[in-house]
Amino acid sequence: MEYLYCKDDNFQDFASGRVLYGGKGIPNFPIRLLLEIYGRALERSNKKEDLVIYDPCCGGGYSLTILGYFQNKYIRKIYGSDIDEDMVAHAKKNISLLTDVALKKRKAEIEELYNSYGKESHKEALDSCDKLSIMLGNDISTEIFQADCTMPLPEILPDIIITDVPYGNLVEWEQGKNSMDAMLEQLWRISHENTILAVCMDKKQKINCEKWERLEKQNIGKRKFEIYKK
Repeated sequence: MEYLYCKDDNFQDFASGRVLYGGKGIPNFPIRLLLEIYGRALERSNKKEDLVIYDPCCGGGYSLTILGYFQNKYIRKIYGSDIDEDMVAHAKKNISLLTDVALKKRKAEIEELYNSYGKESHKEALDSCDKLSIMLGNDISTEIFQADCTMPLPEILPDIIITDVPYGNLVEWEQGKNSMDAMLEQLWRISHENTILAVCMDKKQKINCEKWERLEKQNIGKRKFEIYKK
């Protein structure tokens, strides 16, 4: 796949566990691919700023936090949800790093670690905190909540929905029906007429929801992403 919206760059400042909070079992989506998919979705959107973004499978909030930094000037509100209560708690910690107060608190935590252990990795993380701070400017409103996205959701009216659906989520959501299509049905209900949907999934997973019109499909290794409009 040719990258059109994100050049090959060093994203080490955003490595999980460096400044952003990491943890066991918390998925971390490749940053360049995330920004590329978002760029393609944004290109399809008739709205380019003051955006409302939603991830219905947000996990630990890594992807939403990344988007909050790289698209800071253009996003007004970020919503994230996950079926797992622990993931939601973790996502709230990460998404809070889009505020100056929380980022300074995180820097103080890392400074304490550096003073105690003197590790080079902690010193590098402190430098990363300063770089992330420069990227903040717009005060993005955020809301993270627990939800099974195959069931009724709040009427968020997002401009762009972007999500990576782990296969394990589909098993956990529902038994005996197509969970992916059930999710898309609920997302259709909470969207406005111009909402753009970008969903990444395993190649084996299929979408059969006829309400969404597919605009693009790309395979990347063992996974694929598809972009839809309402």
